[in-house]
Amino acid sequence: MTDEVKETFASPPAPGALAAKVRTLSPSMTRSMQRVAEAVAGDPAGCAALTVTGLAELTGTSEATVVRTARLLGYPGYRDLRLALAGLAAQQQSGRAPAITTDIAVDDPIADVVAKLAYDEQQTLADTAAGLDTVQLGAAVTALAAARRTDVYGIGASGLVAQDLTQKLLRIGLIAHAPGDPHLAVTNAVQLRAGDVAIAITHSGSTGDVIEPLRVAFERGATTVAVTGRPDSPVTQYADHVLTTSTSRESELRPAAMSSRTSQLLVVDCLFVGVAQRTYEQAAPALAASYEALAHRHGARGRP
Repeated sequence: MTDEVKETFASPPAPGALAAKVRTLSPSMTRSMQRVAEAVAGDPAGCAALTVTGLAELTGTSEATVVRTARLLGYPGYRDLRLALAGLAAQQQSGRAPAITTDIAVDDPIADVVAKLAYDEQQTLADTAAGLDTVQLGAAVTALAAARRTDVYGIGASGLVAQDLTQKLLRIGLIAHAPGDPHLAVTNAVQLRAGDVAIAITHSGSTGDVIEPLRVAFERGATTVAVTGRPDSPVTQYADHVLTTSTSRESELRPAAMSSRTSQLLVVDCLFVGVAQRTYEQAAPALAASYEALAHRHGARGRP
């Protein structure tokens, strides 16, 4: 990506969300901007004491790059970023436990694997929650609650998340589909129109089999939503609403698909609960009916 980045700072993130924001946006930054972002996330107290010129010298960049990085992270200017850094430094000095590494070695004891994965999951969820745009989330919930029909697109691990959302919506009486075949996804999208919703779930934001049906749905007038870890990725050009997820650093024994699915499931749960709230009079009886319909199957498990 070039330095012509999207600069949105209508609502600057809270200090605690800064590290999450850096982790989410860093892959889409230029290398010089990454150096600035990594510096402020790694040493907020030290960077808070620097002028824009000082931070530019520290990172081997320019003052313009520092300002562009601040804006990409959600702050109107460097002064606002410095205030956030000071706040983050104060939080870190208040006694918060130090972070542990989540790198998993081949010979790690299983207890260490459990501890590292648990920490990694917690961090991923916290980062996603901190970076989730609740205005965009609310708009997506409103569209889903009123939709005639909802299509959800996802491939691989994201396809499992698409199925999860679809099943949740069906349980509260809404019409939803999660076509697993890319060709079927496109032919389904052709049938959408204004008043329908299409949701694309893709961590990379560049999965062609997910982008194509979302594009078709967008062109047909449906309300479109992208759930992605890359807010500047190709899928977002066809999305009316973008919900950004976060993932932990990928490792050999834990590919990105595993951690991205954790954050995607959180967003899916937020969407579902929001819709259930908006449609409670319909959702509550539908849930009760589905529980009753399956009750005998759960009871049969204990029989010989």
